[in-house]
Amino acid sequence: MLLQELKKISHVDKVKLHSLESNLYQLSVIIAGTEEYIQTDQGRFLTSHNKLDLQALFKGKSVGAMVLCHQSAYDEMVGQPIGACNTLEVPLGNTDLA
Repeated sequence: MLLQELKKISHVDKVKLHSLESNLYQLSVIIAGTEEYIQTDQGRFLTSHNKLDLQALFKGKSVGAMVLCHQSAYDEMVGQPIGACNTLEVPLGNTDLA
């Protein structure tokens, strides 16, 4: 989904800020059960080094939940098969700070 399209939407079921590496976040949203990654007008995934910048995109919108997601690269260390997609989701509170 392009960023322009996201700006026209008034309700998002879930906002996911994916932690990719140290201070780099990628944005996806879940609307009507479908997850969409947000892209710039140039077709690149929308990323930011500041998660508050991404949260600010939803100011004035109805958001069911906003979470920070981190995928573990160490599944085998916690007894999971390699590639089991151990994803940690942490609820982000007080999104008015954005």
